Amino acid sequence: MSVAALVVPATQAASGAGIDQLVSSLTGADGKTYSVTNHLDRQLANTATSGAKRKEWLLVWAGDENIADTAVKTVKGLPGGLSVDLGGLGKTVTDALPGPDFLAVIDATKGSPSYGKVVNTVTVGPLVENEPHHMQYIWHKGDKIYAGGLFSAATYVFDVKKLPEVSISGISLPTQTLGGSVPDAYWVLKDGTAYGTYMGGPVVPGPYIYPNGKTAIGNGFAGSPGEVVHFDQQGKVLTQAPAATGQSEDASQCLDLPTTVTTTCANPHGIQVREDLNRMVTSDYAEPRNIILDPVKAPSPFLRRPTVRIWDISDRNHPRVTSVDYLPKGPRSNPDDPLRNENRAVMETTVTNLPNHKGAFAETMSGGAIFYTPDITAPQPKWREVFDDTTAAAALGSSQFPAGNDGGGWVQTSLDDKYLYHAVIGRPAGIYGASDPGSPGYVVSLNIEKLLASGNNPKVSIDTADEITGGGNESDAPTIAGIQKIDGGPHWGTLDNFTLGSDGYYHETDQTTRIATSNYFVARTGIDGNHKVCIVNSNPKTGSLSLDASFRDENEGTPCVDFNRVSWPHGKLGNAKPHSELFVVADADLK
Repeated sequence: MSVAALVVPATQAASGAGIDQLVSSLTGADGKTYSVTNHLDRQLANTATSGAKRKEWLLVWAGDENIADTAVKTVKGLPGGLSVDLGGLGKTVTDALPGPDFLAVIDATKGSPSYGKVVNTVTVGPLVENEPHHMQYIWHKGDKIYAGGLFSAATYVFDVKKLPEVSISGISLPTQTLGGSVPDAYWVLKDGTAYGTYMGGPVVPGPYIYPNGKTAIGNGFAGSPGEVVHFDQQGKVLTQAPAATGQSEDASQCLDLPTTVTTTCANPHGIQVREDLNRMVTSDYAEPRNIILDPVKAPSPFLRRPTVRIWDISDRNHPRVTSVDYLPKGPRSNPDDPLRNENRAVMETTVTNLPNHKGAFAETMSGGAIFYTPDITAPQPKWREVFDDTTAAAALGSSQFPAGNDGGGWVQTSLDDKYLYHAVIGRPAGIYGASDPGSPGYVVSLNIEKLLASGNNPKVSIDTADEITGGGNESDAPTIAGIQKIDGGPHWGTLDNFTLGSDGYYHETDQTTRIATSNYFVARTGIDGNHKVCIVNSNPKTGSLSLDASFRDENEGTPCVDFNRVSWPHGKLGNAKPHSELFVVADADLK
């Protein structure tokens, strides 16, 4: 790929502020030009970078909201020129045509006069309707940013060493990952390359032969089985690794539509790695064609998966699945409503970090529970339920019971292995009938020190009715250290792993003082959100959480940055959908 950069003189943005444009582009595998365009608010950038204090940034991968998102129940009036009669919803709105998706660069320097302001929007082109989804979970100096387009099946690679400016380093197109589709999340290795989960099946139905000679017979784009892709720092595909083992999986738990030759639950979503253990953990969420890409209610709960996969990555370029683990059901399980079972729709997983710990956690979006295994190097890791989301909802005063379908998402261990952080969208009232009060959205911090100290013999197991709302009865059960209600549906989050040192430079830290969350899922599923990005303060000594009220929207003056706005540095494009975020520091400011 050849990369070129072009500086465009300052223009006048819709708001009247001077905007500098910096374009970088490259030639993709299809011979076409792909680019990113910085729209740098020079006045804000000068304000943000003035003074003695160096800067920290929050980068948010966001999609343009437009007419394609009207599957959600609440349709917003957007600027644009297309009038649409939404007969099924009983209203007519003027909605926007598709605009560019972008990476927002927000000043995240505490105490800065431009704290919370959008300093730059980095639009991608020419592809629209990428449905920006996840990046990696945490950023380290020297890392490129890997960002996926859920609908476009493209992976973008961004260079952020010169923030607040961003350039493009690479792009992977669907023709380069024919063994999988629907990219989800990424993990950057110490050598700068990255693994990415491709949740959907091979691009074309039928057999796909991998470079290692293995064959996967899939049911097509956004179907099953998915894969893990290894990228270099320019987005070149180093290898594609099948998530399916080739052996038929439990047909009573795994449904594929259309039916596959070999039954599989292999739809990897979350991904985390322990390089020191040569292990990778991925979580199977759902067959995306029927869940993520289709606004119609899924025909079967068994399209949402109960499985976690452990991989051997001794050979980094040839990951190999060593076990497919079915998470157990819990005391809420109901054969008449399996979608409510605790083990249904395993969205995310997270590993522990310290050398003396070998465990991992997994959480379920539909099941509303958290699971743990103490040793991911074991031939057959044993998983147990250690926390029910109902306990957290009860702590906020919710009478949520029976639990389930609460939209659990991001889960992450603190870098010192003391806490487990978890974001939950919340459940709208009435899903389980008129008397169902629903449940709130929140971020919770769980103390996991005793659980990890139990080694290979944990005692906690959520298996009785009282533990659903009260937490585990055992002495090593995770306990709530802090909880912060967030209206609008927090789905994703990231840890701030930087601290400003006495030398005036930023340094990495294992003490979590801030968490950023984004309140958006996937609008076409009917689960939208209020499109706000919030910062939550975290006390690394106690685990307590509180909303950072000083991180305020520059237009509304209220806590959290609202992505529902008329104007951006790149123009009057209207509302945007923020899905994932990262704390990042420019190379020159980080030691």
